[in-house]
Amino acid sequence: MDATTLPAKLAETREDFLALGVKDRLQLLLEFSNELPPLPERYAEHPDLLERVEECQSPVFMFVEVDDDGLVHLYATAPAESPTTRGFASILAQGLDGLTVQQVLDVPADYPQSLGLAEAVSPLRVRGMTGMLARTKRQLRERIAA
Repeated sequence: MDATTLPAKLAETREDFLALGVKDRLQLLLEFSNELPPLPERYAEHPDLLERVEECQSPVFMFVEVDDDGLVHLYATAPAESPTTRGFASILAQGLDGLTVQQVLDVPADYPQSLGLAEAVSPLRVRGMTGMLARTKRQLRERIAA
C-alpha cells in the first residue's frame, strides 16, 4: 500500500499499530473503542437512518454524510460489549472525518489488513472492518450520484 495515497490520520494509525507487538496492538484497538465519537442527536433519535454492517457479527450501524464544504463525516455505533468492532469503527470514524469524498474513495480497500491485526483478532473481525470501509465508500458514491 502506498503511504502517499493514505490520508495522514489513517497512515499515522497504521504506523502506531505496526510499531507495536501483537498484544499491544490489541490494547491499542481497545483504546480506540473508548474513543468512538458519539452519534449526533439527529441520528440517536433516528436509528432508521443508519445502515447495518452485515459483515460484522456485532450489531454495527453507520451513516456517512457529506457536508456543504464537500467533507465527509462517518458516524457509527457498536455495542460496548464488542470492543474490537467498536475500535475498528472508531479508527474509520476518526480517520475519515473531514476528508474529501475523493480522499475517502481512494483509501485502499485492504487498509484494515494493513494494520497488522490479523494475529491479534479473528479474520472475521478484520473482514468486518473491511465491510465498514466498503459500505462507507458505497454510501458516498450513492450520495454523489443523488
